[in-house]
Amino acid sequence: MKKRENAGIGLLKGLSLPVIALVILLGFAMAVNGLDQDSKAESKHQLEQAIRRGCVACYAAEGVYPPNLDYLKEHYGLQMDEENYVVYYDIFAENLMPDITVLEVKK
Repeated sequence: MKKRENAGIGLLKGLSLPVIALVILLGFAMAVNGLDQDSKAESKHQLEQAIRRGCVACYAAEGVYPPNLDYLKEHYGLQMDEENYVVYYDIFAENLMPDITVLEVKK
């Protein structure tokens, strides 16, 4: 009877190492995924802020907001990652701040 109990304990000990390793790997994968999502959110926020700063710089220099994003690219050096982000730039009037929305492209 003792040999059976020892065999059962030995089996549990033998299985515990792979299970612990799997739990650690799963935790690591979840942490890396969380960092990637935080990085994407920060990149999106930085793009939106860069567009807003460019608009304000244009308004300060020229007295009007830029008519489109291409104007910001040509005259104010705006750089965008167009593969990963779509920007909706809606200008109502030359003297009102445009409505700027940055969306991430799902792949």
